[in-house]
Amino acid sequence: MITTLNQLRFDNRMVRELPADPETENYRRQVSGAVYSRVNPTLVKNPQLVAGAKEVAALLNLPESVFAQAEFAQVFGGNQLLDGMEPHACCYGGHQFGNWAGQLGDGRAINLGEVRNQQGDYWTLQLKGAGPTPYSRTADGLAVLRSSVREFLCSEAMFHLGVPTTRALSLVTTGEWVRRDMFYDGNPQLEPGAIVCRVAPSFTRFGNFEIFSARGEIDLLKQLADFTIRTDFPHLLDHKSAGIGVDTYLQWFNDICRTTAQLMAHWMRVGFVHGVMNTDNMSILGLTIDYGPYGWLEGYDPDWTPNTTDAQGRRYRYGTQPRVALWNLAQLANALYPLINAVEPLQQALENYRIEYERCAQRDMANKLGLSQFDPAQDQVLTENLLQVLQSAEIDMTIFYRKLASPLPADIHQYTDQQWVDIVRDAYYSAPNADAEMVMANWMRNYALRLQQDYVLNGNDDQQRRQRMNAVNPKYVLRNYLAQQAIDKAAQGDNSEVETLLQILRNPYAEQPEYEAYFAKRPEWARHKAGCSMLSCSS
Repeated sequence: MITTLNQLRFDNRMVRELPADPETENYRRQVSGAVYSRVNPTLVKNPQLVAGAKEVAALLNLPESVFAQAEFAQVFGGNQLLDGMEPHACCYGGHQFGNWAGQLGDGRAINLGEVRNQQGDYWTLQLKGAGPTPYSRTADGLAVLRSSVREFLCSEAMFHLGVPTTRALSLVTTGEWVRRDMFYDGNPQLEPGAIVCRVAPSFTRFGNFEIFSARGEIDLLKQLADFTIRTDFPHLLDHKSAGIGVDTYLQWFNDICRTTAQLMAHWMRVGFVHGVMNTDNMSILGLTIDYGPYGWLEGYDPDWTPNTTDAQGRRYRYGTQPRVALWNLAQLANALYPLINAVEPLQQALENYRIEYERCAQRDMANKLGLSQFDPAQDQVLTENLLQVLQSAEIDMTIFYRKLASPLPADIHQYTDQQWVDIVRDAYYSAPNADAEMVMANWMRNYALRLQQDYVLNGNDDQQRRQRMNAVNPKYVLRNYLAQQAIDKAAQGDNSEVETLLQILRNPYAEQPEYEAYFAKRPEWARHKAGCSMLSCSS
């Protein structure tokens, strides 16, 4: 374990091996013939640490005590560079809401460099909100406290839920004020500025490849693809040969399809809605990346989106996420086509995505219901009926599945409709009417019958069922209203609620009786409150 930031070892493979933008002045422009542009973070007045994640520090072999070092806020507030850092912003494009948007790039993200830890793992450190870059277009490259609190907490919450994600090392306020029009209604306000240090093996996106393919910069496309395979997918290389050919590209694309399918299944399992699934927000490592107007389902609604920008089209609503990911993969396939020059194997990889997603979704649903395995012949109908029941009234998804793991009667015929519904009644936002109660009770009886069959066939019991369910159905998730309460306190200089949520979300599947108050439905006051229901992309 190292003890100070100056002991971090940087090995910046991207800037060493790939073409840089020859222009070193930091002004907005179209950048061609380069993978990245060198750019330094903007100096800020008074960087102050709000919170740090000790688990992420450990990835860098840093002790928790590093957060207390005065130098820490200076470095991760953008005021100081460590020896070996080579800050840069990457060029990429993307499809936004289904339309090609051309060059986008790291408009407010600056990669500080790649740390190689003592285990030989590489971790890229990236500051989000550290000032303008050549890719900032008309924006200022900054971030505000509200969005930064949400990104910091959600990055770590997702990791502890078992969902692949970029990580967050730290959250630092800058001492600056940033002007934002939160509601896009022509009434901008000054908000406290903040910076999150994000950490990942790589921040490479689908859009990094799309931009070069769209511009016909095929040599650059190949350079980036080969570099990515060597650094992030070394298991695909035949070490007897240094060459990377068509077969390797196809294996690589299949890997991306597989991990993306697994990621989508995780999102659906925990009820997470990303909100902005543009291709520039899709990681080639199958990680959740770019936490903007995300949210968790409160009342189960497959048509819900947390993004005000998507309120009409609802392209990125909860229920369409697996399908959108497939569409995004198809755009990546188009971008990689010049390296492969064959349609059929790319189409097969996309079909493999469907197969893998279905496999993961069925496995997850079996676990969520406490079944030994998913039997399509009967469990497909059971699942479809459940999703209909969950839409028959306003029912909280997280609380429902957690309560469903309650003990069930040995004799399923001894319970009345009311007693069956009582098991999950805490998940209802308002009392169900007689019809809704009957529908739920009937489903619960069918579910109990299926469990009895599973116990007989597989030798399981009710205790094993409950353990299986509580291992995949979280008790605590980062509900929007909880995040907003932490933001409101932090804006007043009180960071205690950020720390409390970080602690709770470290153990989302545990009972944590001391935090029982956080296992609760969204309060009625939060139904339409800014930041607690839908959010804009303004941050």
